[in-house]
Amino acid sequence: MMPALNRILLAAVVVGTTGCQFFGSVDRDVVQKGSRGTAMEVNYVSRDQNAAMAAMAAKMPAILPPAGESPPGPLPWQNVQVLNDISVAEFNRTMVSMATWVAGGAGNCGYCHNLASFAADTYPDGKAIYTKAVARRMIQMTRNINSEWTEHVGNTGVTCYTCHVGKPLPNGLWFYTDENQILRHYLDGAGARVTSKTIAPSAANRSSVKQTEWTYALMISQSNSLGVNCTFCHNSRQFASWDQAPPQRVTAYAGIQMLRDLNTNYLAPLAPVYHPSRLGPKGDAPKAQCSTCHNGVYKPLYGFQMAKHYPAFWGTHTDWVTPFPPPYTTPPAPVPMDTVAVATDSAAAAGPPVRTP
Repeated sequence: MMPALNRILLAAVVVGTTGCQFFGSVDRDVVQKGSRGTAMEVNYVSRDQNAAMAAMAAKMPAILPPAGESPPGPLPWQNVQVLNDISVAEFNRTMVSMATWVAGGAGNCGYCHNLASFAADTYPDGKAIYTKAVARRMIQMTRNINSEWTEHVGNTGVTCYTCHVGKPLPNGLWFYTDENQILRHYLDGAGARVTSKTIAPSAANRSSVKQTEWTYALMISQSNSLGVNCTFCHNSRQFASWDQAPPQRVTAYAGIQMLRDLNTNYLAPLAPVYHPSRLGPKGDAPKAQCSTCHNGVYKPLYGFQMAKHYPAFWGTHTDWVTPFPPPYTTPPAPVPMDTVAVATDSAAAAGPPVRTP
């Protein structure tokens, strides 16, 4: 009779072999991102990713042919406020594309326009067309991303389709709840780091167990949004080290700063413009997070460069000075609902310099 340990090992081999024969082998790829023994690797199943990329490509709208020649002279439109620096042909091409990307179909112009008077900012009954005002601001925001946030989007850029993927409301929109909401780190505070240099809390060291929980939850949210594990941005042997981290950590850091800019300067101020049905329970406008663009993959649309085909979404975002035309007025900046706004990042000096426009 063989020893008990040998019987256990033999049983494990038999079960393992049988399981492989029954379930079949998995075509799994491993990308090593760091030194051996540090668990710095990305694991994925090739056939699953290929299927997901094929499904995305199948539903993606076709890229419209390049715009042809435009007649000489100024734009023939009236009340054009944010696309007045492109040709007539490119203007029409952009409008058709936006209707497909956001309103669900190229012929659904009525989602943002009074069909009886395309230049009007109100419906025939005098009510404001809030979707038109929001669309103007979103075009400015898209140009801001593509021109000012290349640290995050690179030369891939974004379009309306990146977030909307063919529907009016993107995925991952969020609203204010309470002071313990982890996504508030995108809008408030100087950073999400909680590394402490001292034991006792002070005005310069606000790190606590609660903040640690917020930071951990924020990291998990980012991981789920991109469909990756922690080692996509961190070195598992030294999570706090920037020197030993992969380049993706700097890209992610720029992404957090970008989201704060977008939420604070573009999305949150739209609260007075939206219809009340689009506001949150506390009356705030919908805001974005990582999943809004990424939709569960490490690069939005798996890195497909749609934006390069649409020059209307590139350029300087400060070309226009009236983002909120009558009957709207420029709303004030949102008032923070908690004390996170005055928090001091206890380890800010350990990270890269804070980006300034």
